[in-house]
Parts: sequence; structure tokens; C-alpha cells
Amino acid sequence: MSRPPKDETAPVVNRIEQARDTRGLSRGELADLVGVHYQTMGYLERGEYNPSLELALKIARALEVPLEEIFWLENELKSSTEETEKTGQRS
Repeated sequence: MSRPPKDETAPVVNRIEQARDTRGLSRGELADLVGVHYQTMGYLERGEYNPSLELALKIARALEVPLEEIFWLENELKSSTEETEKTGQRS
């Protein structure tokens, strides 16, 4: 099975910065906890770079939150928002 072309994959959206702020961590402190350079953490927070699965798990662990609270696929956000608008309910 081959991978889909990059332009056909959904971008990964994240809440790293918000979760980091909630925990009172600087970008550099979080980067040190997960073993990356602070600039890499900036790229991740801005969505300029998608983390590997290993790095995503390390970030979630360092922030003490489930992976799904920090990372999701952009199209999943749209689907969730559309469903909420249709039903008038929040999940």
C-alpha cells in the first residue's frame, strides 16, 4: 500500500502552545523534556512541521494530557464542527 500524495493528506492541527501555557512551561522547557531544540517546538506549535508519532506521544506525556487533546487532523475538526452545527449539540 502506498502513501497518499502530500497534498491529499489532512494537515495535523495542534494545541501544543495552549497546553504548554496551561502547564506553565516555556517553549524551551517543553523542548528539553521531549528532547528537541526549542526552535523545533516553535515549528510544531505553528503547524510548520508535523511531529513523528514518537514525538507526539512524548509531547502529550510531558504535558500530561491525552494525545487527542493536543493533536488532530484538520478534517476531523471540520467534521466535528459541522456535526455540532447540524445537531446543535457539543460532544
